[in-house]
Amino acid sequence: MPVGGGFDVIRDPLWNNIGIDAAALAVIDTAPFQRLRYVRQLGHAFLVYPGATHTRFEHALGAYHLARRALGLLEERGALADVPPDDVHAVRFAALLHDIGHYPFSHALEEAGLPSHEDLALEHLQHPELVRVLDRAGLADVPERLVALIRGRSASPLQGLISGPIDLDKIDYLSRDARMAGVPYGVVDVDRLLHSLTLVRDPTDRLVVGIHEKGVSALESLLFAKYEMYRNVYWHHAIRSATSMFKRLVRDAIAAGRLEVPWIAHSTDEELMVALRALPDAPLAQALRARRLYKRVLDLSAAELPEGLAPWLPAQPDLVRRLEDRLAAELGLPAGGLLLDFPAKPEMLASDVLVTTRHGTVAPARLGLQQVAETLHTAARRLRLFAAEPRTVAPDVIVGLLEGSASDVESALAAETIFR
Repeated sequence: MPVGGGFDVIRDPLWNNIGIDAAALAVIDTAPFQRLRYVRQLGHAFLVYPGATHTRFEHALGAYHLARRALGLLEERGALADVPPDDVHAVRFAALLHDIGHYPFSHALEEAGLPSHEDLALEHLQHPELVRVLDRAGLADVPERLVALIRGRSASPLQGLISGPIDLDKIDYLSRDARMAGVPYGVVDVDRLLHSLTLVRDPTDRLVVGIHEKGVSALESLLFAKYEMYRNVYWHHAIRSATSMFKRLVRDAIAAGRLEVPWIAHSTDEELMVALRALPDAPLAQALRARRLYKRVLDLSAAELPEGLAPWLPAQPDLVRRLEDRLAAELGLPAGGLLLDFPAKPEMLASDVLVTTRHGTVAPARLGLQQVAETLHTAARRLRLFAAEPRTVAPDVIVGLLEGSASDVESALAAETIFR
């Protein structure tokens, strides 16, 4: 159980006062956790929203704070009676450490094909300093137990608090990102949602996190906030331009053997950018530093495009790079001078949450947003080409290329010209 003696309060711009017990304080003081002070929550979003310089460190504290609140409310209502005390204890630390494996600059490097930050969590949790602290906190089976929660693979009844449609991570980052970016889009009825959390029996009689029917409108506020933040902040055209430039810069450095993925995974934003700017031929690094972002030469809503366009894009970054450079060459641009961006988040409005009614019945949530989830995802997505210099690009050529399979693109690259 947690070490005794010692309690502190941290002032937070979102939740005001966050109480931290002695065991959590010891975790926070370790080197792996302190690294998160220097990893921005929203990557290059500060180039568009100057206030969005908040970090994974404060977000982790926020998730921990919400875990304490949620568990306290569940305990008050007797909902934890059938949950092992060790599970309750582990969830607090899983909330605190859920982003321990995060790369610099948000999710950009995962988009670039590097392993996910959840997969890296195990390595970071095996840091000797962190292992010792967690062992003293009563988590001798760390890091595997926490990693299972972080990856969404735990059998704990409380798994849904750490990874799922209504996890505490989402509640904090949507609220925090909106506050720090200064936008009115990420509004979540947090208090109502937390008070509506409960534990229910799923169809297999397994105890899982659900909500009371009185919290359905609060759940909808969470989902709609997510849509609005993707459309207006996370997928803002200038942020996506900077993200595309950064991804290309890092992938080129890795391909040239100038940077190694294990080092990147343990670095901070500034450490990585210093290393990139020190490369002899990295104009993209200097351009990012000076905010000389590539401009849009093509910008199409996913609603204008065929369904299921280019499903191979996320999985084949090397093919995307070759296609970008071939298109750049035909447009008279240097290698890396044209970048393709078509982000996707199909689970944006996932709402597979069980709802219990005042009569005690349990059923899947039936939300108005479920009926339009695919439409909202399509409305938020855009296919863009960013270029170092103005160019005219025929949309039908690009769309025609992306309608094909990866092998079709390989064939197009083998042809004499793409722009006919």
